[in-house]
Amino acid sequence: MSNFVPGNYDLRTALIFCYHLKKTAAESHRMLVETYSEYALGKSQCFEWFKKFKSDDFDVRNEEHGKPPKKFEDSELQALLDEDDAQTPQ
Repeated sequence: MSNFVPGNYDLRTALIFCYHLKKTAAESHRMLVETYSEYALGKSQCFEWFKKFKSDDFDVRNEEHGKPPKKFEDSELQALLDEDDAQTPQ
């Protein structure tokens, strides 16, 4: 038995292979679970990827999400730190 642990990219690429073999998302999910057990993608993830493949989108790379917007200005944070000396590094 191999020590290979598949990453998400590996599993998504395997889904493309299954898709081109005319397997359904459910069949493909069962195959991943049989082969990789706890490392397999979830069933709903497989269905979502098959939905993308059906629209001719075969890009399985992670999408950039960017940084979340700041919820406060740095000056506000500094004011809070100034109020409580215990929070300031010594």
